[in-house]
Amino acid sequence: MRQFIILAFCAVALTFSSCEKSISFEEQLALDKETIRTWLALNQLTATETASGLNYIITQQGSGTATPSITDQVTVYYKGYLPEGEIFDQTAPGTPAVFPLSQVIQGWQEGFQLLKKNSKAILLIPSYLGYGTQANGSIPANSVLIFEVELLDF
Repeated sequence: MRQFIILAFCAVALTFSSCEKSISFEEQLALDKETIRTWLALNQLTATETASGLNYIITQQGSGTATPSITDQVTVYYKGYLPEGEIFDQTAPGTPAVFPLSQVIQGWQEGFQLLKKNSKAILLIPSYLGYGTQANGSIPANSVLIFEVELLDF
C-alpha cells in the first residue's frame, strides 16, 4: 500500500511540475502544505507548524535554554531529501558542517532558532522557505525539502 501511495504522490508531483502554466504563490503554498501533510501521514508523524508554514518535529530535546540567533554560526549534522525519499545532500559521518545561520535557506534560519544544543529534529520546509521557484542542483524548482538535523553547537 505504501508503494502505491508513493507512486501516486510522485505522479501528482510530476503532473504539477510539468505544467507550463505558472501558479500563484498561494496555489504553490497549498500544494506544499498538502505534500507535507501527505508525507507526515505516510510516516505516521505529527509536526508543529509555525506561522510561516515550516513544520518541525523535535525528535531529541537538547540541553539548556539557549537557542541560536540569526547572527550565530551553527555546527550541525544533517540529511536533506525530497518527499519521495531522494537524498540531495548530507554531512559525512563524524564530519559536521558549519554555517553562518544568516546565510542558509529561510527554513533553516527559522528551524534552527527553535532548537537547543544537542537537539535533533525533522524540518519540513515549504518551497518558498527553501529554494522557491529556482532549481538548485538535483533539487527541482518548487520543492518541499525535508531535513533531519542535529544542532551540535552555536
